[in-house]
Amino acid sequence: MQRYSRYGASYSSSSSSAAPVEEIHAEEEEVVEEVVYSEEEEETLIEQQEKTGGVEEEEDVSRLQEEVQSVVQEAEGRTTPVESKNGKRTEGGGGDAGGGPKFSMFTWFVVLALLGVWSSVAVVYFDIVDYDSVIGLKEAARPNLGDSPEDRTVLKTKETGEPEPEQQDVKPTETPTEETTSVSGSQDVESEIQAAVPLPPLEDSFVPDEPGDSKHPSEDETMAIDTTGVLVEEPPAEQSDVESEKYLTSSKLTQEAEPEPEPEPEPQTEKPKEAETDPEAEAAEKQSEEKLREKAKKKKPKLLNKFDKTIKAEIDAAEKLRKKGKVDEALKAFEALVQLYPESPRARYGKAQAEDDLAEKMRSNDMLHRAINSYREAAELPDATADLLRAALKRRAERQQFLGRMRGSLVTLERLVQIFPEDISLKNDLGVAHLLLGDNKSAKKVYEEVLAVAPSNGFAKVHYGFILKSENKIAESIPYLKEGLESGEPGTDDGRFYFHLGDALQRVGDNSAYHWYELGHKHGHFASVWQRSLYNVDGLKAQPWWTPKDTGYTDLVKMLERNWKTIRDEALAVMDQSTGRFVPEEENLREKGEWGQYTLWQQGRKVGNSCQGAPKTCSLLERFPEATGCKRGQIKFSVMHPGTHVWPHTGPTNCRLRMHLGLVIPKQGCRIRCTDQTREWEEGKVLIFDDSFEHEVWQEADSFRLIFIVDVWHPELTQYQRQTLSPI
Repeated sequence: MQRYSRYGASYSSSSSSAAPVEEIHAEEEEVVEEVVYSEEEEETLIEQQEKTGGVEEEEDVSRLQEEVQSVVQEAEGRTTPVESKNGKRTEGGGGDAGGGPKFSMFTWFVVLALLGVWSSVAVVYFDIVDYDSVIGLKEAARPNLGDSPEDRTVLKTKETGEPEPEQQDVKPTETPTEETTSVSGSQDVESEIQAAVPLPPLEDSFVPDEPGDSKHPSEDETMAIDTTGVLVEEPPAEQSDVESEKYLTSSKLTQEAEPEPEPEPEPQTEKPKEAETDPEAEAAEKQSEEKLREKAKKKKPKLLNKFDKTIKAEIDAAEKLRKKGKVDEALKAFEALVQLYPESPRARYGKAQAEDDLAEKMRSNDMLHRAINSYREAAELPDATADLLRAALKRRAERQQFLGRMRGSLVTLERLVQIFPEDISLKNDLGVAHLLLGDNKSAKKVYEEVLAVAPSNGFAKVHYGFILKSENKIAESIPYLKEGLESGEPGTDDGRFYFHLGDALQRVGDNSAYHWYELGHKHGHFASVWQRSLYNVDGLKAQPWWTPKDTGYTDLVKMLERNWKTIRDEALAVMDQSTGRFVPEEENLREKGEWGQYTLWQQGRKVGNSCQGAPKTCSLLERFPEATGCKRGQIKFSVMHPGTHVWPHTGPTNCRLRMHLGLVIPKQGCRIRCTDQTREWEEGKVLIFDDSFEHEVWQEADSFRLIFIVDVWHPELTQYQRQTLSPI
């Protein structure tokens, strides 16, 4: 048997069918190799079509078919097979070639190849897949973005200008990041967005496909999708968290100066101004901080001597308890230290401080006495530092004053001044101690010594001016009071000094008095320009004039008016006594004239045997505790003779109201002004006003004026307040 294996007709000298079968197998194998080669050619053609933007539909399809057929024909070396009527395949126009089912497999393979070509052409021509955008996205994402789903989502949104519809309502399945978790409970939507979606840096994180199409990388990035899948608007560039303060400032100024943005805004445009201003400001801030630190270092007292430094840890532990408010434990700790180290000034000083704190907590005068003694013991130890000695004695004097031990406080301060003669503040404190004792003469001497060495000392000035005014040296007091207040030094911003400066100015006819009253009001010392009392209870009803119904004390008013003649007769009887029980007014309120008073009750108590001169009047009042129990008021007869003028003044407290019962009233010439309203007395009638408001009195009649003054508690004070308020 002879077998031929070549392209073209295959035959043998024998009529057996085995030879054609073997030839067909060989031919099929060779054709498969050629078909694979044609697919590579097809892929090459597709890539060329993708780059050039597609091919024409009919011409390209027919041309591809012809090329495939020619390749197959060349591979087989024969014409295209044709089906016969009975379904068998033939070559050329001849008869049965004996292809059979094996030849049909080759045909189906070719058909499948052609279908693949059709699919490729359809994809390219009908834009089923946008290869240009895919290629552009791939190139843009390669240098900047990762392969995470979040990065791909943000990239697609920025490329197309709007998100994929199916992604708008999709919630993430991955675990939230730390930034997202940290703002999960926030109600600030904008800040939550910025925290949940890290925005790319403006300079390097994203480069447009065509840099020439956009002036700034951030202009095409107006929308973004956060990790929750909600579409949000990205904040403007100047509001982005990723920008530095330099960029924020530059961006804002650039927008204000130039509405149209530059292609590449440079944040350095404002640097020259910053260079001019910032160094000076920083230098000034540093200098002020250094000064404060230096002052703090200077003011920080050195309380530890050499021995105390060896037990500093134990002292610090006890002091820590005291500062935390554990006063009982601190006192025990310091007492233990005093027992172990009796010569330690710091331990004894800490014990005094703990006792002082405990006295405040317990409201115990006995414990405060213990603290006062401990302060003295600490100061008397031989190795006490100067700062500890000063601190202990100064605090001792303050606590002595608190207990009303004014003379003891004075002795302590005198010792301090002897130890530290150059310390002006201690001398100022010594002057106050003299004033508290009513020794204005000694206080005046102290302040004269201070002003001799420190003529601009504001504290000494206001106190010296106060003393001059109390001596009725009105004009001389004004410059000291004014300059002292204007100095603003510690201890000068006191309502008493505003009060007396304004009063002095009023007495010399200077209308600037109300300017200082207004300042006192603004500084919180006065309830108003008119109401200038210094010992007040907040929230009480404030009005200059009252009616009996307003006060609620109608029974008291009715009693006074029904019994006015009885009260008048007892007052006249006291006046007619040769000994004379009326005492001249001693509060320096008169400009001129004579003004005398006879007091029955003061600070809620009867004054000596005064009721013996007016027994009926006292018995009438004893059933009205709102008057007899008023610890901030008085009950007294008041007689004013012709030619008397009382300066504008205010009472000391808003806790009382004042009733005036007319007893002997001339027909003309007697009047009283409270704020801007002026009224006159009537015999047998009661006037009620709040004397914490400015009031003024004139007596220009031909005979004396006699009234009965009854102070009562302000009706809005509670019973507890009436019992606990300090007397005035």
